[in-house]
Amino acid sequence: MEGDRLPALATELVQRQPAVIIAGTTPAALAARAATASIPIVFNTPDDPVGVGLVASLARPGGNATGVHQFNTALGAKQLGLLRELVPSAAWVGLLVNPNNSNAAETMTREVTAAAATMGVEIGVVRAGDRSEIGAAFATLVRNRADALVLGADSFFLGRRLQLATLATRHAIPAVYNAREFPEAGGLMSYGASLAEVFRYLGAYTVRILKGDKPADLPVVQSTKLELVINHETARILGLTVPDKLLAIADEVIE
Repeated sequence: MEGDRLPALATELVQRQPAVIIAGTTPAALAARAATASIPIVFNTPDDPVGVGLVASLARPGGNATGVHQFNTALGAKQLGLLRELVPSAAWVGLLVNPNNSNAAETMTREVTAAAATMGVEIGVVRAGDRSEIGAAFATLVRNRADALVLGADSFFLGRRLQLATLATRHAIPAVYNAREFPEAGGLMSYGASLAEVFRYLGAYTVRILKGDKPADLPVVQSTKLELVINHETARILGLTVPDKLLAIADEVIE
């Protein structure tokens, strides 16, 4: 599994003595944190940085790591609600998570399951940690006649966005994702943090550290810019009519 290689990769990277390590996922940040207590680390994580042990506090990180906290793993309830507005008949909804990223998977499962209980929706959790498992997960969704799908927040899934969007459309499963890159690749709809904003923060903090600032003195940035993006063409392919309410609040509608 990809996640199993992170400790070795982090150790190899530390041996090269970089000026800064940029870690784009929680597992990568934790692996880097375990490998070095001196080389500065700038991370992007959807998880609580204090809760997972990356920093002592958001205001005063206190160690060699700081970065961006974006809230995608805590948006499962909102994403499910938006999906139900688009597909009000959905009664059995799949939730796809990456078992290699246990923190994100557990948070998403908890958030989505709790929200589903209030909506009278049944959630079926499926897991995929590599390319072949994505295909197997969709086979399970098809076998269980999933009415819709919520995709867990994970950088692995972002890297496989074309595969995921293609499979969801091929099997006529309306899906909500967590980044605009998914509907840009043909996915139906996304609601989540702006990755462009996140990357700007990461770049700015990296520059500050290279100029002499210490990670311990740089508060963790909380990225709060959330955006709703709808692919109208994909909705038509799936035979869905996007409610005017969703079109009105969307940050972008892809035609």
